[in-house]
Amino acid sequence: MTTTTKKTVLMLHGVNHNMFGKRDPAQYGTITLAEIDARLRALGEELGVEIQSFQTNAEGEMVERIHQGFTDGVDAVLINAGAWTHYSYGIRDAIAILTCPVVELHMSNIHAREPFRHHSVLADIVKGQICGFGVESYLLGLRAAVTALARG
Repeated sequence: MTTTTKKTVLMLHGVNHNMFGKRDPAQYGTITLAEIDARLRALGEELGVEIQSFQTNAEGEMVERIHQGFTDGVDAVLINAGAWTHYSYGIRDAIAILTCPVVELHMSNIHAREPFRHHSVLADIVKGQICGFGVESYLLGLRAAVTALARG
């Protein structure tokens, strides 16, 4: 008897994402973090992967969760680091430890916003970046990660 273990995709939500649905609806819409995670889990089921979601407002906790993902051998990582995208070399260095595909994503188009948001310290170490499509950025990111896994 052969059993197939689902691939695991770790979704990392950054600072202030617990406030989705309340925070700046013009930029982020009214969808909540719980709704985003539910949409990811549903698509994950369709694609045959398990989604593990984690959100924190503490940078050190985010680094620890990335380390745990490495130790656990997650198959892919999606990260929306929020404001940490633009300055957290600690999170960047933790992401660099990972040996699996990593997709950076953002609900808003960071390149069309304030100048400080145009630069990502993660961009040069991730597989790719998706931004500007609201909740669809998450779903596109998951599809991209699964495609990267299939390609090996």
